[in-house]
Amino acid sequence: MARMIPPVPVQKAPPGERLLFQRLLTDPGTSGWTVLHSLNLAHHVRQVEGEADFVVIVPELGVLCVEVKSHLSVRRAADGMWHLGKQPPTARSPFRQASDQMHSIRKFLSSKRFDVREVPFWSAVWFTGASAEVEADPLEWQPWQLLDRRDLRRPVSQTLAAVLVKARQHLASRNPAFDPSLARPAPPQCDEIARRLRPRFETTIAAADYRQVREQDLQHFLDEQYEALDAMDEEHQVLFTGPAGTGKTFLALEAAKRASLQGLEVRFACYNRLLGQWLASELQGFPGIRAGSLHSLMVDLAGERPPRNAESSWWNSQLPDLALEALLEREDPADVLIVDEIQDLCDPAFLDVLDLMVRGGLAGGRWLMFGDFEHQAIYGTGDGRAELAGRSPSLYRRTLARNCRNTPRIGRTAAEASGLAGAYRGFRRPDDGIDVTFMRCSTPAEQERSLARALDLLNEDHFQDDEIVVLSPMAGGTAARAQDQPLRNRLADYATRGKKVRYCTVHAFKGLDAPAVVVTDIDTASGERAESLLYIALSRATDRLVVLANDEALKSMWKNVTGGNRL
Repeated sequence: MARMIPPVPVQKAPPGERLLFQRLLTDPGTSGWTVLHSLNLAHHVRQVEGEADFVVIVPELGVLCVEVKSHLSVRRAADGMWHLGKQPPTARSPFRQASDQMHSIRKFLSSKRFDVREVPFWSAVWFTGASAEVEADPLEWQPWQLLDRRDLRRPVSQTLAAVLVKARQHLASRNPAFDPSLARPAPPQCDEIARRLRPRFETTIAAADYRQVREQDLQHFLDEQYEALDAMDEEHQVLFTGPAGTGKTFLALEAAKRASLQGLEVRFACYNRLLGQWLASELQGFPGIRAGSLHSLMVDLAGERPPRNAESSWWNSQLPDLALEALLEREDPADVLIVDEIQDLCDPAFLDVLDLMVRGGLAGGRWLMFGDFEHQAIYGTGDGRAELAGRSPSLYRRTLARNCRNTPRIGRTAAEASGLAGAYRGFRRPDDGIDVTFMRCSTPAEQERSLARALDLLNEDHFQDDEIVVLSPMAGGTAARAQDQPLRNRLADYATRGKKVRYCTVHAFKGLDAPAVVVTDIDTASGERAESLLYIALSRATDRLVVLANDEALKSMWKNVTGGNRL
């Protein structure tokens, strides 16, 4: 799949451009390509300014400017006038438009001392809605530069590659100095062309469009993970394990919804309070489901309010005892038990409660559990898989290893920076070409300035404030103690609703995610606990990740990670 710049079609794009955008994005044959959509040309060769519909940069073949026309009918009259759909006749040829765009781009790159002599540049016109029976004009275009709706029958990668192959042959026939056997542009040249053109990219894509496309893409990749649930219909006790981002929580949600639609009573428990609240809100309207953190479910069972400033012994010992009494005396067990974050709930007291929550118990009942015992067990409960196996000898294990949350660069960085290289078998999302950003911060004042800068950069990249979360391994992190008033005005505690940037601890945000994440206050990245916290923090971001760390932590991360931007 191609790297699309921008990652979504521009708002004003006509149907033909939107269709071609999706074909370029989803065709496996465009892997390694870079496509700029609606490139603004401030120094056009014939006009004050112009716009290229698509600039397609193909390694080892060339650069192709594609002018797209969505009209349902196309005709060129004997007098040379073009009749495009219902528009008034025009003398402006779409082929001349495409050619001018190509020459403008080539001229711009040359002016920036980029050597384009060995890189083939060419143009084409694609009439996506019409069968264009237009006779070629050798002075203006070649027959293979005209594409129409019939060319959509083949993969777009084959169609455009064929145009560039013809262009290379044509250039060789006209210019003896051009060697068609040279595989140009090389991949590094492609990256450089895109980098030089991208700062000139101007568009009016709304942040809401970005959000909608991101959500649609994430849902599409999660749909593929649901096949794992379909395969589990015959198993009554299943333990799903896998690293962060492999879709465990969303699979758990889907399982709960399916059980509800079958008329079954469901208990859905997790460890984190914020995750429990989110799960409960997502499952509102589905009958027969009680969802939340295990502690909140136990409080409801016990029918008692927690003591003011209750100590951990009350939460972890007295409360489970009260919940067990309620379950034994008056509570009917559920038909299905679903548990997320099970790696944090394998304490015997918690498992005793879960055992009574489901009809038949953990040994004979129907349950699904999801966890990451290797990378996200940060509460000192140890590896509880042996405890689970002892209580349910017939449990079925299923491993999830393909990441469907993060972009590949975020997912790999999260794993490698925290010493977990090879955590994923692969990524379902395409590479968007955006590296993780690292910022060096040695003092609290530098942390605060860098945080403000990171938020500004994310806003410029079309992320709204309420799509950004700031995470810290400490409760009194940079965001919580910010002194700069303009920065403070942008920030709010995660529990606060509204349009502000919200902040939270890494611990409390475990199990959740956000489109853009800024991780602050990273003072160390060495040691098992620090690496686990770092991995959890970095893997929360679906699309953009910024890390603020001191020299020691950066050195520890950078020795494992390549490709990050150093600001």
